[in-house]
Amino acid sequence: MRHVKALGIKLLITATVIYSLLSIFETASLTEMFVISLLVTGIAYVIGDLYLLPKFGNFRATIADFGLSFVSIWLLSTFFIDAAFPVITISLFASFFLAITEALFHAYMLEKVIKTEDANRKKDVLPNFRYQTETSEENHPDYIKKK
Repeated sequence: MRHVKALGIKLLITATVIYSLLSIFETASLTEMFVISLLVTGIAYVIGDLYLLPKFGNFRATIADFGLSFVSIWLLSTFFIDAAFPVITISLFASFFLAITEALFHAYMLEKVIKTEDANRKKDVLPNFRYQTETSEENHPDYIKKK
């Protein structure tokens, strides 16, 4: 359920950025922009958020997401939409705005989605034991020899 919620948040962010920038041009339909948003979200979530983020941290994963979103938006826009407008410029702007939001989304992922799985494993492995304090006299080596 945590992954579904995270995917929904990421899709909402990606669709907002892509709709905002690609709707400037009249050649992009809502269906094409939605398909591009779905594909970019799926690719970036699997590669950037589930694979790169836990291994390399927030900063490197955000930089990788910038490059990944740039290439995927550029290729998908060229494929789906007529290339009569500057696709590379729009892809750069969209990737920039997505990278800004990805830094915040990665903080959410680390706190709510990825760390929760690790915390659940630790709870199962280390049960909460209640120990009682034990008291006794100290035995000094010199005292034992005198007896």
